[in-house]
Amino acid sequence: MAASSGRAVVWRERSVMIPTRELFGVPVSAITIDSALDLIDAAIASRRRMRIGVVNAAKLVNMRRNQELMTDVVSSDMVLADGAAVVWASRLLGRRVPERVAGIDLMMGVIERGNTRGYRVYCLGATAEVLARATGQISSSFPGIAIVGQHHGYFTRDEEKAIADDIAQSHADILLVAMTSPRKERFLARWSRTLDVPICHGVGGSFDVLAGIVKRAPITWQRLGLEWLYRVKQEPRRLWKRYLVTNAAFTIMVCSALLREKIAGLRAPVRPTST
Repeated sequence: MAASSGRAVVWRERSVMIPTRELFGVPVSAITIDSALDLIDAAIASRRRMRIGVVNAAKLVNMRRNQELMTDVVSSDMVLADGAAVVWASRLLGRRVPERVAGIDLMMGVIERGNTRGYRVYCLGATAEVLARATGQISSSFPGIAIVGQHHGYFTRDEEKAIADDIAQSHADILLVAMTSPRKERFLARWSRTLDVPICHGVGGSFDVLAGIVKRAPITWQRLGLEWLYRVKQEPRRLWKRYLVTNAAFTIMVCSALLREKIAGLRAPVRPTST
């Protein structure tokens, strides 16, 4: 795959080319959050499927170790740079994406737009208690949104078909899946064609934030790319090792890629100058 290319998404008789930048074998969409929201609105208007994937440093590391996760993410219609580290890596490697598009920011942008458009939303994931609090927060803050269905995220493989059928029967415009990787990617890859929902978006732990269980990092921390550190600060025992290992592995990935490109540049034949 070329470092810079595009991915076509077809709605009705119009083809929209989403510019992409290849990072570690992943076609990351080189678009802003406003452009992503416009594409989502267009997909909903035409009832065309768009499965949205997001990548941060940890997920890119895990995708190298888990081929099924890599396949599920890459098969998404739009893959967004969810982490600041991904944006920085894209710039270092000369494959620039314009900005970070965090999954939670995209989710809130969709909900805010949907508040005036009457979007129908199905919420899947988290515990029953967190899910109830999160959907209650959406309904109270955005009365124009219709919550047309919900189900907690603690279900078995045998229960998946019944849940997928329930989602399809809800006639939702948007499915928000608040489960951890790789479960949410596997569920969406396996069932997205059955769901009959234009927008399928994996939102990770965003329901915990909506429910007030987890505090999101202040804007200053986000701009400095330290949102991960703020999460560790809240749950140090559970998260410090995970982030230490994945951040170190991602740094090695970036440095290795830079070294390979440097070596390739040194080996490139020198073209003779004309006299």
